[in-house]
Amino acid sequence: MNKKRYIQTTIIIAILLAFATFFHLPYYVTMPGTAEPLRPLVEVKGGYKEEGEMMLTTVRMGQANLFSFVLAHVSKYNELYRMDEVRQEGESDEEYTHRQLKMMENSKETAIAVAYKKANKPFSYKNKGVYVLYVMDEMPAAKQLKSGDQLIAIDGQRINEADEFIQYVSGKKKGDRVHITYKREGKEKTATLTLAPFPKDKERVGLGVSVMTDRDIVTDPPVRIESDQIGGPSAGLMFALEVYNQLVPEDLTKGYRIAGTGTINSDGEVGPIGGISQKVIAAHKAGADIFFAPNERGAKHSNYKEAVKTAKHIGTNMKIVPVDTFDDAVQFLQKLS
Repeated sequence: MNKKRYIQTTIIIAILLAFATFFHLPYYVTMPGTAEPLRPLVEVKGGYKEEGEMMLTTVRMGQANLFSFVLAHVSKYNELYRMDEVRQEGESDEEYTHRQLKMMENSKETAIAVAYKKANKPFSYKNKGVYVLYVMDEMPAAKQLKSGDQLIAIDGQRINEADEFIQYVSGKKKGDRVHITYKREGKEKTATLTLAPFPKDKERVGLGVSVMTDRDIVTDPPVRIESDQIGGPSAGLMFALEVYNQLVPEDLTKGYRIAGTGTINSDGEVGPIGGISQKVIAAHKAGADIFFAPNERGAKHSNYKEAVKTAKHIGTNMKIVPVDTFDDAVQFLQKLS
């Protein structure tokens, strides 16, 4: 091969590699992430120390390129999802990220409340307003509102809770107009919107906006949770366990490395999450001894049963423990030798 042909071939290969790397496909790919100790992220002022570790498990996720698309087809624990399976209808990347971070904030507050209630410690809530999570394309709100806007009032009625906004709008019918007062980047604005049918459900009408109440939880003693840019609600159970363990004299870890996952609601019920197998792998690689998995009340295809199957496949000695509630996890740890 002469020098000119060699240079041409090199350039072509470089272009193909760049294309395969930087050209994004309409899919998201997920893979095992990490399992990190929670103690550096969670601090109850004056809280008790622990010999072992509670661990937060994560899943790595990004938009697929040609390399990751092919890898997902040959790797058992790399998963592909269509964009419409991840994002909600009309949701942009920015809105998706914003929604995930807000869900994490809500998950942390709920976890703190569950832990403080279990430990018989006082807490209260301070509302910070109602915010837009995302806006659907081709719906009335799309031309006026965007993710992150704070909703102040509707038809002159001040909005303090997301449910107030949802109930008011649900009482309207097609063609009704509502006057919205909102705040964006510190500036108050107004908009008049006309309710319309949803594109995929013509019997339902609305504005095409998803909202949530933003609030702070006030506790005694104070607690801090730093979640950086981790999104989603799946760390709820482990946050609650770490906070509770710092609130009570008994060390629930007893020297073990304890990982797990699961959403948590205000009643302490643990809910299923996505990527359970990938989180089992992350916990195994981090040397966890115990892994809590949502049991889903014994459902046939529960997170727990999938976790057990994955643990067997990768040959880990980590114990997989089914939990339906926060109390299930606490009671299991209390019985550890």
